[in-house]
Amino acid sequence: MAQGVADTEMIRRQNRLLVLDTLRRHGPLSRSQVATLTGLSNATLTAIAADLVSDGIVTELAEPQTGAKSRGRPAVQLVHNRGAGFVLLIELDVNRCRMSLLDYGGVLIDRVESGVGPTLFSEVAPAAWFIERIGQMIARNADIGNTLHGVSISVQGILDASGHGLTWSPIPHLSGHDVVTAINNRLGLTARLFKRGRLMADGMRWLDPGLIKSSIATIYIGSTIGMGLTLPTDSSPNAGLATEFGHMIHTPGGALCRCGARGCIEAYAADYAMLRAAYSVPEHAPPASAVPPADFQHIITRARHGDRAAQRAFAVAGNAIGHGISRLISIVEIDKLILLGPNAAAYDLMETGIAEGAAASLMGRMRGLPTIQLVPDAGEPIYRGLMMKTLTEIDRAFADRASLPAARRSAE
Repeated sequence: MAQGVADTEMIRRQNRLLVLDTLRRHGPLSRSQVATLTGLSNATLTAIAADLVSDGIVTELAEPQTGAKSRGRPAVQLVHNRGAGFVLLIELDVNRCRMSLLDYGGVLIDRVESGVGPTLFSEVAPAAWFIERIGQMIARNADIGNTLHGVSISVQGILDASGHGLTWSPIPHLSGHDVVTAINNRLGLTARLFKRGRLMADGMRWLDPGLIKSSIATIYIGSTIGMGLTLPTDSSPNAGLATEFGHMIHTPGGALCRCGARGCIEAYAADYAMLRAAYSVPEHAPPASAVPPADFQHIITRARHGDRAAQRAFAVAGNAIGHGISRLISIVEIDKLILLGPNAAAYDLMETGIAEGAAASLMGRMRGLPTIQLVPDAGEPIYRGLMMKTLTEIDRAFADRASLPAARRSAE
């Protein structure tokens, strides 16, 4: 008997999560639309929806009607209850930090952006800096009370085994600090770190539902070189990979990378590498801490006006990226390759080098390059990936009624 009760409870939780996930992907939706998309019977859907509305997780909205549909009782749509709580997203990279406060419906409530300099975390401990900024955001929005469900932080670098900090990061002095535990202990908030490369791939899937059945790799080309990889079987919110694509060795003992190694792909393809090459600076010279966008745009202009040094810088960068792609497609079959970031604007200058580099391997010659899509602004995929990872994780918690915090019952 106990086993039967446990099985029934498990199914109930699965159905609640199925409904919340469907609303997250497609909502707002009528009950009949949810039933069609989930495959649940109308009776089961009605019971699940009633539970979610009663728990303050989902709310009902009158569906806008026009024409003939305006007669009679208006249809009702289900949607996530914005008043069920809030989340804080922090996007940190080598140049800036952006903090966004969102409600449970994914609506932006407040946002603060600030610059990040190379000496910032040598002057203040990373955990203390995060705690101060989070505290300021909470103070700016005192009405959220105790309904802040967590903090999700996008970072560049390699996470440590615990996921509480980084073992290496291109952001100076950020690695080696347990940020997650400090935030939890000081503010009583659940914090999680996510690698930016992985968020890019996840975000592209959310932005383009047509990618749901494709194997995709996202390669960021800018101040760093990073990659995210997701496969059609990656249905879990924690699935997918963020690889150290930029730190694979391209030329042993070659150009100096920001990570301290020599010969990384990044040491030839990141903006600082192309700046170094375009001005004939020796490969072993220390990388610039940051390259102003105007300076990189000037290199693009020089290349398009026939400057041979600038053209060679882009050709070498493309070749390094292409060789990395050749290794990737030798072990994973990729349907679509998405190049993101500011340097994607110079794809035409790197295209030949990328194709030649990709053709260096057997599988590169046999398969050829995957279909390539250019996304010059990586900000939206990163933000969308971070947002949806955070909100879907809350959906999973809310699917279990026993784990629910006190939720506001009315939509804001």
